[in-house]
Amino acid sequence: MTDHDVLADLEARGLVQECIDRDGLAARMAEGPITLYFGCDPTADSLHVGNLLGLLVLRRFHDAGHVPIALAGGATGMIGDPSGRSQERNLLDEATLSANVAAIKAQIARVVGDDVMLVDNRDWTGDIGLLDFLRDVGKHVTVNTMLGRESVKNRLASEHGISYTEFSYMLLQANDFLLLEQRHGCQLQIGGSDQWGNMLGGVDLIRRVNGRPAWALGWPLLTAPDGTKLGKTTGARIWLDPDKTSPYQFFQHWMQTDDRQVHQFLAQFTLLPMAEIEAVVTAHLAEPGRREGQRRLAREATSLVHGPAQAAAAEEASAILFGAPVADASIEALDAVAREVPVLDATADDLAAGLDLVDLLARPGSLAASKGEARRAVDQGGVYVNGARADGNRQVNAEDTLHGRYVVLRRGKKSVALLRIAVSTSPSST
Repeated sequence: MTDHDVLADLEARGLVQECIDRDGLAARMAEGPITLYFGCDPTADSLHVGNLLGLLVLRRFHDAGHVPIALAGGATGMIGDPSGRSQERNLLDEATLSANVAAIKAQIARVVGDDVMLVDNRDWTGDIGLLDFLRDVGKHVTVNTMLGRESVKNRLASEHGISYTEFSYMLLQANDFLLLEQRHGCQLQIGGSDQWGNMLGGVDLIRRVNGRPAWALGWPLLTAPDGTKLGKTTGARIWLDPDKTSPYQFFQHWMQTDDRQVHQFLAQFTLLPMAEIEAVVTAHLAEPGRREGQRRLAREATSLVHGPAQAAAAEEASAILFGAPVADASIEALDAVAREVPVLDATADDLAAGLDLVDLLARPGSLAASKGEARRAVDQGGVYVNGARADGNRQVNAEDTLHGRYVVLRRGKKSVALLRIAVSTSPSST
């Protein structure tokens, strides 16, 4: 991909809402690789799908030969960005922020690449004195300019107002851009359109202090169906951390994409070429009921965040939970299913003696509230063991285990539980 193609590709994907001097930026990129940065404040111990949009834009520049910097905002995270918010964030202590920074750095590296430069703005902000900051940064920015930023105007008009702490956020972010420009030659900041005012502040500060050009590029905000910003503090709960949103749940999030957004999300949340995306969408629209567009989206996005193996397991687990045959299910897929459904534990000795199916179904947290209910479900032909309909005398034994580890129990079309056999930890005989 050539330098010109990067901007054109982003525009084709709907990822350029605002750009300072687009022609000037294209000319600069034509001269050679440009250093750019994207920042995430560590207000939680995981990034979310809104951040993923930015990480993938950074990845697109990286893949095109440019030099990405990913910034974890340990300092700005202590302040709180007022952009897109109606009230002030709860401030976090340093220990929590440090843990959050470590967590999101790992996620950034996994998506963008192990060779991406990762920085924390506490490293240069923590030791700056107040008078030095006011002299070196504050004197270059007028209050009139700060009051004109949309994020500030919105907060001033709200019932909560804005604290001086949050009012100063844009100065800290502008200083980040300035120092990255001075230390690493960073000339481009990228971010969501809610950051546009803050990004403009950094561009202006670099020009005033160093007399050199800088650029900013912003993409449209990812929004929920009601038009609200999709972020971790405004209702979105789709995290990049597998312990907060499992790979299966992440996969299912994309499978539930509205048909009208399949093209947009394939363009923005995958690295597929646009020509291939057009072909996928054309085939999808011909038979939307098959949901092949959503399936391709889910597969690609989950692979980017959790890796191809986890994506494959999540896709297979989805098929199992929606009634696909389980005889050839992989152990990875069954492990994924075990994270999503009730799990009943048993030992190899239990299986050797045989376990009554009705008793299993009636265990607390299983698939029936009582033995009577379990018996009726079996007698009505609505219970399955590893996909095979069970009768009233069914015993579960060692021959039923898959990979020597699991038995899949199903009641009706959608209710699933797993019987999990404990793995022996006894030492091998010698």
